[in-house]
Amino acid sequence: MIHRIVGLPPVITKDSKVLILGSMPSVLSLESQEYYGNPRNHFWKIIFSLFNEIPLDNYGEKIIFLQRKNIALWDTIGSCYREGSLDAKIRDEEPNDLPGLIQKYLNIKLIACNGTKSFNTLKKYYSPESLSHIPVIKLSSSSPVPGRYNKTLQEKIVEWKEILNYL
Repeated sequence: MIHRIVGLPPVITKDSKVLILGSMPSVLSLESQEYYGNPRNHFWKIIFSLFNEIPLDNYGEKIIFLQRKNIALWDTIGSCYREGSLDAKIRDEEPNDLPGLIQKYLNIKLIACNGTKSFNTLKKYYSPESLSHIPVIKLSSSSPVPGRYNKTLQEKIVEWKEILNYL
């Protein structure tokens, strides 16, 4: 029997300017209670590369780094049913309260969706008005899972540099 899974709380401060939204953390991430906890995921390599820094290993230090750079993390999906970690297996999702988060953290200048599922879920549940007309962009997924449209790590880094314009 598949049980409903619940995502992680947001990583955000009053100074956060860019909110990066995933879809739902992987099984490994949920087990470790760490965003992008699968070591194969490109997320941390991308983030540290944007700032020409060497990736840190300690999760707490990674979060401090994000906070110093005014980057917040959360997911579009608060809970769902999913067997395994693939976005394609997500069923009966319930969205996180993104408008509530935006109203509480007024410095958010950009919502950057990490992948298609995050972007499509955001668009399905929320209008631009409900998100205070904050710009929303869709970035290539940081997932290493090969797919028709998956880019190399270097291509992802180049694409993700757009968030630097909002920091």
